[in-house]
Amino acid sequence: MYKRGKKIRAGDRSLVTKWTVSKFLTLFLLLSAIFNVWQIFVADWSSYSLGLNFITVYTGASIIISLVLAAAAIIVYRKKFYDKLRQLYHRQKIARMVYENGWYEKTIKKSVSSAGRSSSRDSISWWPRMYYRMDKGRLYILVEISMGKYQKQLLHLEEKLESGLFCELEEKELFEDFVQYVLLYDNIANRITIDEVIAAEGRLKLMANVWWEYDKLPHMLIAGGTGGGKTYFILTLIQALLKSGAVMDILDPKNADLADLSAVMPRVYHTKDDISDAVDRFYNEMMQRSESMKKMPGYKTGENYAYIGLEPHFLIFDEYVAYMEMLGTRESMDVLNKLKQIVMLGRQAGFFIILACQRPDAKYLGDGIRDQFNFRVALGKMSELGYSMMFGETNKDFFLKNIRGRGYLDSGKNVITEFYTPLVPKGYDFLDEIGRAASANNFVLQYSSVKPEVKNGPLDVVDDYNDF
Repeated sequence: MYKRGKKIRAGDRSLVTKWTVSKFLTLFLLLSAIFNVWQIFVADWSSYSLGLNFITVYTGASIIISLVLAAAAIIVYRKKFYDKLRQLYHRQKIARMVYENGWYEKTIKKSVSSAGRSSSRDSISWWPRMYYRMDKGRLYILVEISMGKYQKQLLHLEEKLESGLFCELEEKELFEDFVQYVLLYDNIANRITIDEVIAAEGRLKLMANVWWEYDKLPHMLIAGGTGGGKTYFILTLIQALLKSGAVMDILDPKNADLADLSAVMPRVYHTKDDISDAVDRFYNEMMQRSESMKKMPGYKTGENYAYIGLEPHFLIFDEYVAYMEMLGTRESMDVLNKLKQIVMLGRQAGFFIILACQRPDAKYLGDGIRDQFNFRVALGKMSELGYSMMFGETNKDFFLKNIRGRGYLDSGKNVITEFYTPLVPKGYDFLDEIGRAASANNFVLQYSSVKPEVKNGPLDVVDDYNDF
């Protein structure tokens, strides 16, 4: 259910000026009264004259001091309580948007003066019901569904609101009487550090308000050019997923940063043949699990791998398009067919793909494969064509901010919002941290797969994991 908030009225077109003047006058009159109230009871008004005397000098000085103090109080308030004042600016902008676009009804009132001259003035007879509210870094804007001639415009305000209020649309919800726009205000405040990235219960935390629910919306597509923060983001995903107990296959055809992980963890590949074999093996493991799950104790139709206690498997495929360019037609079709089967069938068995490239070329993401990547992240600067390839046709205005790790996100809601990758401290050693996570993960996987041998008394576990 929605809350309405502050009503936006036609007179709010100069709301900030009205607020400033009213608060200033209130403070000025209050201070003047405090400074001069004693004169009303003490001064001898019968002998008062307009000449230069103590009362005149004191009154003039108190008025000047009151003016200065009132102005200073307004300035301090504007700096200290900027968000509260920003809400007035937002309401003013929305009121001006409605007025300047003519989304209201007016009547012309005519009058005749005593001299026989006629005059006319416009009067607003109907103004759309709109409400504004700010709560915990979000703006909630309610617009009435009136079924009038301006309904189409009022039902599609997201582009104007995003650019005008410098916010990002998070959600648009339709109620019986209103449509509600939910926008993220100052979204960078929701950025988290790498230590706060947690994977648990089928979802991965990426911002304070953003989770990738891979059990419900499987497969992630990442795009971004050099310097956009793509590699650090992928390394962050690998570290968090390893800590959650996931099995990882990492493919890096350019033999770059991800390929270095082969020094601290298994199943990392960079040669053409090894990558093709890894894709085949990942596909075969998925099919084998899909069959074996049905025979496991506790299996229930409609439930997924986690219901019966199995770990998720992730295929991290960096520079996917570059790899496909290395292959011949027959080889690329074979890889494409395998990936298509994985993205179509992998969710229930717990097999997920994280695909990264500089630009998601339709040539290698055709046949509906791209549509199966429900979670999409575009990092750094991209062209209009690149954004179109990532998010499809959209009226979204993409703004460039020179912040490393910033981009745009579609979390599966078909709403594109601003996104910031988790912060990584300077000098952070990914190789060391991922190595520790991989060792702990392999220890747990090995330990859980070892059958205990019963001797005299307590269970002794066969020590087969000393190599990790």
